[in-house]
Amino acid sequence: MKIAIAGAGIGGLTAALCLNEKGFEVRIFEAAETLQPLGVGINVMPHASGVLHGLGLGDPLDEMAIRTRAIEYRTRFGHLIQSDPRSVEAGFNYPQYSVHRGELQFLLLDTVRSRLGPDAVALGRAISGFTQDERGVHVRFADGTAYDADLLIGAEGFRSKVRQQLHPGEGPAHYEGTMMWRGTNLQAPFGDGRTMFIAGDHDVKFVCYPISSRAARDGKALINWVAEVRHDQPRAADEADWSREGDRDFISEFLGFRMPDIDIPALLKSTRKITQYPMIDRDPLPWWTQGRVTLLGDAAHPMYPMGANGASQAIIDARALADSLAAQPGPEGLHAYEALRRPVTTNVVLNNRKSGPERVLDIAAARIKGPGDRIEDLISPAELEEVAASYRQVAGFLKKAV
Repeated sequence: MKIAIAGAGIGGLTAALCLNEKGFEVRIFEAAETLQPLGVGINVMPHASGVLHGLGLGDPLDEMAIRTRAIEYRTRFGHLIQSDPRSVEAGFNYPQYSVHRGELQFLLLDTVRSRLGPDAVALGRAISGFTQDERGVHVRFADGTAYDADLLIGAEGFRSKVRQQLHPGEGPAHYEGTMMWRGTNLQAPFGDGRTMFIAGDHDVKFVCYPISSRAARDGKALINWVAEVRHDQPRAADEADWSREGDRDFISEFLGFRMPDIDIPALLKSTRKITQYPMIDRDPLPWWTQGRVTLLGDAAHPMYPMGANGASQAIIDARALADSLAAQPGPEGLHAYEALRRPVTTNVVLNNRKSGPERVLDIAAARIKGPGDRIEDLISPAELEEVAASYRQVAGFLKKAV
């Protein structure tokens, strides 16, 4: 069975590896003429890292990424609201990794070419449309060429052409008004060198974590950060371009942030390249699959980056797709995959709009008004754990049974 995948991102490449493992013939078509290790930091949650370990990628991940010990939620004054452990030592079957998106993509790309062949990924092949019948799918490309396959998987991200053809009247992206600025900076490490923290509240928030084990071995830290500010009159979402260079006016919003282990204003001012992008998603779809065609990753369920969960859900999609098709090759397997994954990802998308696990920030911001206030006097541990446990259930990464 021949399977065509549109998009050589993290989801598409992982799907190719999982499908190849099950014995399917897979070809990936990527719109970009060349691939470069672009982007900034992302997190691979424990359940998704289990998929990558199962594909034999645990050792190279440990070589390049940081095994995240915990996510700390903090006030702008530096109070520790809650520490949510994410390590194997905390009871998960697999570690959470903080890693540069481009490095992970290229690890997957090199592995695909090694296992599936050097021509498994065709570059400069942007999909323009498809037709299908009971025998297969005819995929058309913008360069005038075509490819015939048994199944087509649309994994080409937020602006997926496959999604657009399946749902032509969908409308614009959903945007609640938060702008994100991103950057990385090589500097001295903070904390224990394995901790991610999220500080502030829904309106002004700062996310920070190290992403390179190579830098750590040299006694440095490659710090990835995201600064979020909610605007009353945000820029139009259809102007979104994640490589767009950002202004630096936003730094003034973070001059009052005081962390015990890192100087946030200094970090922002010393970062050479800053990009900006609106926080956008799309409403959950009523269906993903039509005949021999389905969607995966951001093409299926673009979500706000709450809970550091977008790439992880794409990786989980890939494993579920391969397992479903191995059990039921053909359109039936695509429908079985959708039945497993669409309800879960719909819940994640909607929960992320409510701030996901980061709701603890707003709870604290409503009660902690200065550096002299005490968390333990104003918020109970049970109230905080209820938020964290609920999101672990929604997103699907649970600890081992004790």
